[in-house]
Amino acid sequence: MVTNDATIIKVKHELLYEVAKAAFEGKLEEMKDVIPYKMSPGPKAKYRCCVYKEREVNRERIRLASGKHIGEKDNGLVVQVITPACEGCPISRYVVTDNCQNCMGKACISSCKFGAISAGRKRTYIDPDKCRECGMCAKACPYNAIADLIRPCKRSCPVGAITMDDNGICQIDASKCIECGKCIHSCPFGAISSKTFIVDIINDIRAGKKVIGMVAPATEGQFGAEITMQSWRTALKKIGFADMVEVGLGGDLTAYSEAAEWAEAYKEGKKMTTSCCPAFYNLIEKHYPELLGNASTTVSPMCGVSRMLKAKDPEVKTVFIGPCIAKKSEVINGRIEGNADYALTYGEIRAMFRAKGVKLEPEENINQQASVFGKRFGNGGGVANAVIEAMKEMGVDTSEIKTCVCDGADECKKALQLLKLGRLPEDFIEGMACQGGCVGGPSRHMEINQAKRARDLLIAQADDRNIEENLSGYNLDSFSMIRSKKQSDEAAVSEE
Repeated sequence: MVTNDATIIKVKHELLYEVAKAAFEGKLEEMKDVIPYKMSPGPKAKYRCCVYKEREVNRERIRLASGKHIGEKDNGLVVQVITPACEGCPISRYVVTDNCQNCMGKACISSCKFGAISAGRKRTYIDPDKCRECGMCAKACPYNAIADLIRPCKRSCPVGAITMDDNGICQIDASKCIECGKCIHSCPFGAISSKTFIVDIINDIRAGKKVIGMVAPATEGQFGAEITMQSWRTALKKIGFADMVEVGLGGDLTAYSEAAEWAEAYKEGKKMTTSCCPAFYNLIEKHYPELLGNASTTVSPMCGVSRMLKAKDPEVKTVFIGPCIAKKSEVINGRIEGNADYALTYGEIRAMFRAKGVKLEPEENINQQASVFGKRFGNGGGVANAVIEAMKEMGVDTSEIKTCVCDGADECKKALQLLKLGRLPEDFIEGMACQGGCVGGPSRHMEINQAKRARDLLIAQADDRNIEENLSGYNLDSFSMIRSKKQSDEAAVSEE
């Protein structure tokens, strides 16, 4: 995928490959001090001011690749700031440019309530110590001479979780961050990244543990119409995974469980939200806690499949693979029993493939594990459609039900605010923090429109089984699709 941070992605993936290769060989401990020099041999730097900074950044990336935090204290977030990489961004948000005509009107000075703007000999000056970043001066200037230089990471954050310290270094407020991952690809210096589970997974494989990959519904089409779920199964087995399960099956599980909740809520006149998107659920928990009682208590498709596998074999290790950063947060918070043990992005699993000389190869689109509704869980609107379909299969009249499909975090916030105020016209909210749904996740391999044709072609090859029919071959009584009792109780208290 071509992005604004293509060079950063290339360097990051090269380092992940080196880490994965060393881990598979059992040499990571001895190689972790060598890899930074291999990546930046010197004497001249490739991307930063000096090789010493490049090497230090790569040392921090190795820590992240090993699942460790950066800095003295772990803030509990999967999203981390690489301090030595955070540089070059202007500390002051509003700056007067050469477009300033030093006009007589001085509307900018008159608009400032904090005395931060003064007249200069050639142009107006903004005192960064007095500026409160209200933006009134920029609005007042008739020449558009005052530039809003808000940092890309700060601009990208939908919940205002990013600030800067006194040295201009990015800080992420753990109490606000929903771990959607949007900031990671917005930073032009590659200063924001995430912890990975690559080393832990490789260690489990080398130890002979039964490791099963769970591939996200959004995966179909990400690598073209020739790469099927069977392609993924084959490639994963080649690097040591015991098997692969399509998480679209988990979509069917979640839809059927959530349909029962929605049907009951609809009878009672209670409005509810989905809960399968971890970033959306984080948004409710951290910014709208009073609405936790309106959130579905059904676990995500990832957790549903993991619980199903662990019900058969408690010793199995489950690994989610998809385009999502927030799934990692769902794993590391450890509050949902039976959830996936690990979560990987496409870039991370591809680094593992490359380390073992394995590629995704074209294969027939066989061994369907999910209904089309489960497969479409990765699309915006797909969750709501699947839940409504499950309700219909249960015999519920859905003709009058209205759903609010939120495309991205900003729309999620608007819908939740309306629900909070009691003004939401719809009955249910489908919350997706990424635009387009999971297919628009921060670690997607292709742009949504680019992958759409291949995705539609692959899904069109699936048979027409419905959700209930697809689940009929599984022992649904062997595991629960409801979050832990503690979380359900917390939601009930919140509702009261």
